[in-house]
Amino acid sequence: MKKAIFILFTLIIHQLFAQQKNVEFTKENFKGVDGFKDAKSAIRDGDNFYEEALPILKDAFKGNYDLFQQVGGLLSQAITHYLDANKFNPNNAQLNYKIGVCYVYSRFKSKALSYFEKAYALDPNVAPEIHYYLGRGYHLNMDWDKAISEYKAYQSKINISNEPERLADVVKKIEECENGRELVKKPVRVFIDNLGSEINSSYPDYGAVISADESEIIFTSRRDGSTGGKIDEGTGMYFEDIYISYLNNGKWTPAKNLGKPINTDGHDANLGLAPDGQKLFVYKDDNGDGNIYESKLKGDQWQRPEKMSDEINGYGTHESSCSISYDGKRLFFVSDKPDGNGYRDIYMSSLDKKKRWGKAVNLGPVINTKYGEEGVFAHPDGKTIYFSSQGHNTMGGYDIFKSVYDFKTKQWSEPENLGYPINTPDDDVFFVISGSGKHGYYSSIKNEGFGDKDIYKITFLGPEKPVVINNEDNLIASLTEPVKETVIASAVEIKTAQITILKGIVSDEGTKKPIEATIEIVDNQLNEVIASFTSNSTTGRYLVSLPSGKNYGIAVKADNYLFHSENFDIPATADYQEVYKDVALKNISVGSKIVLNNIFFDFGKATLRSESTAELERLTKMLNEEIPSLRIEISGHTDNKSSADFNQKLSEARAKAVVDYLVAHGVNQSRLEYKGYGFSQPVASNDTEEGRQQNRRTEFKVLSK
Repeated sequence: MKKAIFILFTLIIHQLFAQQKNVEFTKENFKGVDGFKDAKSAIRDGDNFYEEALPILKDAFKGNYDLFQQVGGLLSQAITHYLDANKFNPNNAQLNYKIGVCYVYSRFKSKALSYFEKAYALDPNVAPEIHYYLGRGYHLNMDWDKAISEYKAYQSKINISNEPERLADVVKKIEECENGRELVKKPVRVFIDNLGSEINSSYPDYGAVISADESEIIFTSRRDGSTGGKIDEGTGMYFEDIYISYLNNGKWTPAKNLGKPINTDGHDANLGLAPDGQKLFVYKDDNGDGNIYESKLKGDQWQRPEKMSDEINGYGTHESSCSISYDGKRLFFVSDKPDGNGYRDIYMSSLDKKKRWGKAVNLGPVINTKYGEEGVFAHPDGKTIYFSSQGHNTMGGYDIFKSVYDFKTKQWSEPENLGYPINTPDDDVFFVISGSGKHGYYSSIKNEGFGDKDIYKITFLGPEKPVVINNEDNLIASLTEPVKETVIASAVEIKTAQITILKGIVSDEGTKKPIEATIEIVDNQLNEVIASFTSNSTTGRYLVSLPSGKNYGIAVKADNYLFHSENFDIPATADYQEVYKDVALKNISVGSKIVLNNIFFDFGKATLRSESTAELERLTKMLNEEIPSLRIEISGHTDNKSSADFNQKLSEARAKAVVDYLVAHGVNQSRLEYKGYGFSQPVASNDTEEGRQQNRRTEFKVLSK
């Protein structure tokens, strides 16, 4: 049946163009017609670029996929000349074929099909690769069956001519069509919306990166007004610059050029953004090597990008994308290092105790294929990566995949294709997703766009709500009996990431001015600092990502201030949430008092639990090293459960346990006092469990400096 449909379609195409004949560009065909010389000249100009591209294209099929970009640059210049000639004579098979080839390797691939169809109708023998390119045209337009038929028609010739690279390519293209046919049958439920004119322009806009809470977006653009104002001879487009926009009351502010020192007179493209928005990773071309640079945000100014270590940037290699983990200790990046599995692979480098990047480790064959991997993004949940690949079960070009790391088996899961319509037969690359997992961002060329690549927002809707079906008896019964109760269909759960975003402003309690403070994240069970961040020196803003499944201690510290501590015990099952916590640091002055939120005791006892160690060590260091003259009182407080006498004794015993620890770790006892207050000084109502929990606390107060 499929074969019959294909034959019928071919006949229809022949009929559509039956009245047209292949018209060669000869003087005999255009005697006395104005424009003939100009058309011939346009073809010659186009052929200069086209013929330069052909040998490069042949090498590209051997696995050097970087060359496809070079081919695209040459053919994008050829096409402008060919289109001029085509206006003069639209019925030349060879010219239509060449225009189709140019479009296939351009940013507007879907336009190629109509030119290939016309070329074939005018002359079925227009070129040896016509069936391959007809297959590409149908493939890009998701006409799977026709694409497969054309690929197979070409495949039969390839087998005879013994071209292994082309044969391997066409076999893979057939597999992609088969994958695409299955993926399109089960589309994922999403909205895909253009981010609008505040972000996008008539020029290419792409490579979006976001902060974990989606409050800012940074992207690359080739629009006019670039820092150097230069035109790239290879593409005819402006050099790349990096732009930023902020989400304000649900709307994006007009994109602003980041300016110097981020943008220079050359190409500048962003690669990744730390979840808190305080570090930006930038791509720079250093004499042919593509390298990763890092810039830090100091107040409201981005610092001059610094080249990352040789463990990441190899000599003679190309590092094309990267993403840093939520804790800042792992960098995932893409490179064509010679030890890779294929064209480009994903690697990971870890920060050692001296804060130096260690040897890059290939993520292995579960993630990396013999084809190209690109656009890696590490989600702030600490276990999920998103990336694009030409391998796995792609439906064409690069598709976006997801993989989750299992900390027990120490293995990455089999990559999962994000599905259609997120993925298409064209290249789908540089996808990032919000901390909540509800929104993704990527660039694409669509008919409703602003003219070239635009940045789009994907909203994940979750599974479809099941339809409630009433049979005839139920319908009749509803007419004869009154409705006794309202039945509400259960809501469809939209899965969110298992992560808590903690954010706010650090300020001086007295002056209310923002403070640049260090924010340490401690795994209380391991008694280990797992991450360290800095609040912005100008705004005081901070943002930290806390993956579910840990008991976190958080300490906010700044010179000449008492530290502030918080505790977040987040169950492994906890879904996404955003917690706003402004922190007002207290000056070191007599009478200043803070709560030690990460001091824990066994229930009803004065036994310090091991989870208290990090907080106790922090307090010990402050007294022994940072402020060795400080004299303090440690006080214990309880809720009003049990008798006043019991709580008084318990609170005093707990305060003493803390003092005993400090003395045992070198703090002079003369600098320490302890006192129990029972439930005489509540800070919240004892009528709720939340209030009672706040009242069960350990504090320290400055007695003298």
